[in-house]
Amino acid sequence: MGKNKIVVAYSGGLDTSVMVHWLKSNYDAEIITFTGDLGQTKELTGLKEKALKSGASKVYIEDLRKEFLEEYVYPSLKAGAMYEDAYPMATSIGRPLLAKALVNVALKEGANIVAHGCTGKGNDQVRFEVSVGALEPDLKIIAPLREWEFKSREEEIEYAKKHNIPVAATKENPYSIDENLWGTSIECGVLEDPMTAPPEEAFQSTTAPENANHNGDDLSIEFIKGIPVAVNDSEMESISLVRFLNNVGAKNGVGRIDLIENRLVGIKSREVYEAPAATILHFAHKELERLTLEKSVMHYKSIIAHEYSNLIYNGLWFSPLREAFSAFVDKTQERVTGLVKVRLYKGTLRVTGRTSPYSLYDPALATYTAEDQFDHKASEGFIKIYGLPLKTYNRVTQKIKNEKTSAVA
Repeated sequence: MGKNKIVVAYSGGLDTSVMVHWLKSNYDAEIITFTGDLGQTKELTGLKEKALKSGASKVYIEDLRKEFLEEYVYPSLKAGAMYEDAYPMATSIGRPLLAKALVNVALKEGANIVAHGCTGKGNDQVRFEVSVGALEPDLKIIAPLREWEFKSREEEIEYAKKHNIPVAATKENPYSIDENLWGTSIECGVLEDPMTAPPEEAFQSTTAPENANHNGDDLSIEFIKGIPVAVNDSEMESISLVRFLNNVGAKNGVGRIDLIENRLVGIKSREVYEAPAATILHFAHKELERLTLEKSVMHYKSIIAHEYSNLIYNGLWFSPLREAFSAFVDKTQERVTGLVKVRLYKGTLRVTGRTSPYSLYDPALATYTAEDQFDHKASEGFIKIYGLPLKTYNRVTQKIKNEKTSAVA
């Protein structure tokens, strides 16, 4: 049998930088790294040189930003998928795409093993391994963080120093950061204490709300079938649009999320996120749906949104159920077209207007002026029929209660 060939999902952070050297030494393998560009900024600087210096023989860096937004992020936006009603899942929604690209590199290189840098108590290990298994069941998967000797990030930092592996993390700056166009997750260090407010140095892009622009900003966001296509009357392709909203949101202190969330593996964790564009777009999209979706569809879609977010968070993107949910969502979005005006001010969002050619809001029915066309007299019969089941139930209940009281007397 020939030498093992391992393709590593490589971010350039502390764990994966140490992992390349560790895998090469412990598995006597040729190491190829794969990095997907989902819009992260700092980690891509000098990445190829760092991977080669750590022991990789070949480096793949692929621009996946457009595919990420249009094939993964926008479907989740149309679904209204916010995990536990708070987290737009920037990290979660990127994992299936990275897994798919990782598998493609492994097949191209004839590798028999892929490896990732996820911890044994995190969600990402599940997302990567379930996705890889769904796409290429015969690939072996290694997760060094579940088996290696290091017990802390401090020990990893010492290992990197010993072997001249350049890493950004230090004992003084121990944060674990995952960034892409849809948002940034920040973990570790003092953030592990849920009673400690996140220090300002932990945040990567957003201004503290109290220090944000005193004038705020007004945005008008246009959607076509649930997809954002223009801001302030300027048509934009996906990457430019999300970048613009990230910038304007960040300077207004919008998009900071401090969340105690339920991980897939059964523990609670404290997570801090920055997601300005995601926060703005989910807010605006929901307001447009309020205007355009029929009542029963809107209410049922909220159930699908909850389940859709669970599927993404739990690593089941490549599942028939997610595909079925997407078909339902796409049907609901056929008339989610229009414009929403939003005001950003010191960390807050406020809707200031909305319009759609498919608006179900009828001023003639909603008004309390003389132009009111609602048939008030019809309400009496409606209420009688609507309340009839409760009247019947309680009439029978009262009868039984009275009979029991008479029997006791």
